[in-house]
Amino acid sequence: MTTLVRGRGWARTHPLAVDALLALAVLVCMVVGSFAEPNGEHGPTWGTRTPDVPSLILMTLGALALVFRRRAPWSVLAATCGASIVELLTGEPRAPVVMCAVIALFTVAARTDRSTTWRIGLVTMTGLTGVAMLSGGPLPWYAQENLGIFAWTGMAAAAGDAVRSRRAFVDAIRERAERAERTREEEARRRVAEERLRIARDLHDVVAHHIALVNVQAGVAAHVMDKRPDQAKEALSHVRDASRSALNELRATVGLLRQTGDPEAPTEPAPGLHRLDELVETFRNAGLPVEVALGQVGLDLAAAVDLAAFRIIQEALTNVQKHAGPDAKAEVSVVRVGPNVEVTVIDDGPGPGKGAERDAEQDTGGGHGLIGMRERVSALGGSCSAGPRYGGGFRVHAILPVTTAKGGTA
Repeated sequence: MTTLVRGRGWARTHPLAVDALLALAVLVCMVVGSFAEPNGEHGPTWGTRTPDVPSLILMTLGALALVFRRRAPWSVLAATCGASIVELLTGEPRAPVVMCAVIALFTVAARTDRSTTWRIGLVTMTGLTGVAMLSGGPLPWYAQENLGIFAWTGMAAAAGDAVRSRRAFVDAIRERAERAERTREEEARRRVAEERLRIARDLHDVVAHHIALVNVQAGVAAHVMDKRPDQAKEALSHVRDASRSALNELRATVGLLRQTGDPEAPTEPAPGLHRLDELVETFRNAGLPVEVALGQVGLDLAAAVDLAAFRIIQEALTNVQKHAGPDAKAEVSVVRVGPNVEVTVIDDGPGPGKGAERDAEQDTGGGHGLIGMRERVSALGGSCSAGPRYGGGFRVHAILPVTTAKGGTA
């Protein structure tokens, strides 16, 4: 099957070579057929006649014309029909030069419309058959050779038209499939856009209404907390009711995004820097000494920034554990520098092999860890660099803005 597919691919990319091979095969068939006597006493006999030189020249010219049958099908048909007519008028005994005209007629029929095919096919059939009958020599006009020319040219026109019809049918099916695919993709994009707009509208209504209510009631409670505690309790009760309603509506809205059979959503909070000690301890238990320097970052970072910092440290320490070697040590630093949080993970290990080779492998991002790290930081509007340290080891440095790209602040 693989060989067949490769052969078809080669034939599509080398049409001239395919036509040259076809022309050679036709020439061989014509030369071999010119040695046969079709009107022997006991049927066709071989070796009883030989073609003359003009017939060999006409066969060669007709075969050469077939090499260009795809580039100039009409010209090739005219040339092969001319060579066939000359052979029918002058050849004695006749050589099967008309075989070239049959193939040329098939090519024209496969490349034009049906009405043109039948017109040119009728002209070719009647013309060649008529010349053969009128110049039959000792043979009667109804000889088998003359009727054979009529039959072969007619079959060539019919076969070419059938091939053209099949190609048009396949092209129409392929076009309909491509159009249906485009329509399906466009419909899917339209539905996704409409669903996003609807969900965004629902979320806006839920959040805007209930959060505004909570804000107002919380302000009232703060204002009357000291002088009128009963009214403050009532306001806080409204806050509780509004927040419960908001949570219920948000849960219902988000539930629309879930598919039947999806696992339940996790109830524990997303990991962040509050779990840094737990993360580091797992690597220490695995035999990797890790020192942590945590500055005054605060635990109130935006959720996306907090999660990104945690994942960067996790991935960097994982790479140290995998690539830095058994004697490596790692240092983790998380500090607040102006409007940014800088996360740095360094190690001093050369790796299991040569240090330069190890660092080059990590720096080129042989896996998806560093790529995902950079993508995560870029999504927040920060920057991330990873590369070898001077004197050995590896360094990962990420700068995360405290103000996220969506405008949230820590």
